[in-house]
Amino acid sequence: MAEDPHLMLYLRFRPGRFGELRGQPHVVRALQSAVRSGHVAHAYLFSGERGTGKTSTARILARALNCAEPVDGEPCGSCPSCVEIASGKSVNVLELDAASNNGVDAMRDLIAHAALASPGRWKVYIIDEVHMLSNAAASALLKTLEEPPSHVIFVLATTEPHKVLPTIRSRTQHLEFRLLSADTLSSLLNDVNAAAGLSLDDRTLARAVHDGRGSARDALSALERVAASGPAEDEGPELAEVVEALTDEDAGRALVAIGALHEKGIGPQQLAAGLVDELRQAFLVALAPELADAGDADRSRLSDQADRLGLARLVRAMEVLGRAMVDMRDAPDARVVLEVALVRLARSELDDSTAAILDRLSRVERASAARAGAVQGGGAAPTRAQGAESGPPPGATLDPRTRPSVGALLRQRAASGSDSVPASAPAASAPAASAPAASAPAASDLVPASPDGLPEETPVGAPDRDQLVQAWGDHILRALPARPKALYMGGRFVSTDHGSVVFSLPNEPHRVRCEEVRHVVEQALEAHFGVPIHLELEVDGPAPGQSSGQIPGQATGSARRTGTASARGRGAGGALGERDVRARRAGSTDVSEDPETEDLDEVAVGTEGVEDIASVAEARVLDAFPGAEEVPG
Repeated sequence: MAEDPHLMLYLRFRPGRFGELRGQPHVVRALQSAVRSGHVAHAYLFSGERGTGKTSTARILARALNCAEPVDGEPCGSCPSCVEIASGKSVNVLELDAASNNGVDAMRDLIAHAALASPGRWKVYIIDEVHMLSNAAASALLKTLEEPPSHVIFVLATTEPHKVLPTIRSRTQHLEFRLLSADTLSSLLNDVNAAAGLSLDDRTLARAVHDGRGSARDALSALERVAASGPAEDEGPELAEVVEALTDEDAGRALVAIGALHEKGIGPQQLAAGLVDELRQAFLVALAPELADAGDADRSRLSDQADRLGLARLVRAMEVLGRAMVDMRDAPDARVVLEVALVRLARSELDDSTAAILDRLSRVERASAARAGAVQGGGAAPTRAQGAESGPPPGATLDPRTRPSVGALLRQRAASGSDSVPASAPAASAPAASAPAASAPAASDLVPASPDGLPEETPVGAPDRDQLVQAWGDHILRALPARPKALYMGGRFVSTDHGSVVFSLPNEPHRVRCEEVRHVVEQALEAHFGVPIHLELEVDGPAPGQSSGQIPGQATGSARRTGTASARGRGAGGALGERDVRARRAGSTDVSEDPETEDLDEVAVGTEGVEDIASVAEARVLDAFPGAEEVPG
């Protein structure tokens, strides 16, 4: 490489061999293999962004083809041909800039000289920016490009291959040059920094990598600019300060940072473009880190900014700044447009657009998710005292397993000597409903509380009758198997005594059948309350106005029509509803059959353990219309 200190860095450190070409391994592999084997195409089309090495690669190819002693497809760099091509004095290599020589006359002159012999083995024509040739010039080149002289090779370079005529593209071997990654550029600048003795720090090198945006020439130009003017002129920290201000929702801080940059001579359009690029880098670091152009020194900062801003705000900020860049073109003062856009981004409440509203909703969702995560991660739970004072939240319902029964509330009121009815108890009478609500004890005062301040799901120790009744109707009875459920649904709890519970049943045959499955019910009670419970079964006596032979729940006449018969689906009458229906269908009005012969196994129980709904409905219809009888369909 040349060591002339007066040359710019991108000229001093221009690659001269295939091995020095960075970021284009596919191109190096294809060309070096062609030179090594001697199968070189008569025309190549190099396409890619600026500064990716298209012209440098064309010169390396020309040196390798004319080198006196090539080594594994590489030019030696010391023979006269290699020296002349490197210095630009070789007659074997002719370069033409199609941007300034795009007329048909320049192309005709090139074609006329192409047939002339040269001292070297190959005559290489390098046409840069070939897409800018006029139609006439491209047509003049076409025939020679298709069938060039045997010693001529054309290398066409362009940044816009889609503008090259398809007929020209079809006659060339197309090689695409890629933008250099941030890591590749960082490695290149570190090597140049050491070779040139610049002694620049890592932050300055990272900024040059960022400004290069994948172009080696742009990165080296940015590095030389910083080396000449010093890192104090770099605008990177102020742009990062603007993004930090937007993250902290500090509009004043953002305007101050923009004002400081404007005083350095940076225009609003350039500032907006730089901010969009800074936000884009944060966006890419969050979603696809391998696509970001930022160096290692800036990636942690960009990742933190992306986390705090959120993807929704990042996208909205880029969209708002993009619209501001368009509006700046026709604005009397472009700086005002940029400042208004920054204020809207920092203060979302000043923007009533749909995007701003969605942004605010996204921030609320993120805050809620963060609070939920903090609670799950070990947040402090309310104490028992706090739970008793605050009570359940508005609109919340107590767990049925922990809701106190009415009897428990009344006993609590009697024990406390208060005449008021707790607020959680239903209003059974007018005086109770008119009692002051302020004297009502909270539900958490009536039910044992757990260490976290919430009611216990099951009482500690043996349950009392009210707790048994509540749990029986809400949970235990529903969970029983079909036969125990059908047998025990007609009974009731009478009393409790130190773990022994008295359960009353309608008649002796019913009690005998229930005794057979008593252990199932005891196991269900023990599983719910967590303590062993012994069940004692007894038989109810006859109700007033009822004969000893009549089973409870079989009242006739108006009493049955007023509600006694309606209890067949529940309570004691539930076990006899089907027998009553069968008696009516047989035409008999006497349903007082011998209790000893009643078969409780014939109780109609469905898959869910409930009675035959159709039979009960028929019985209710016959009760509602005395003297009516069912006519078979």
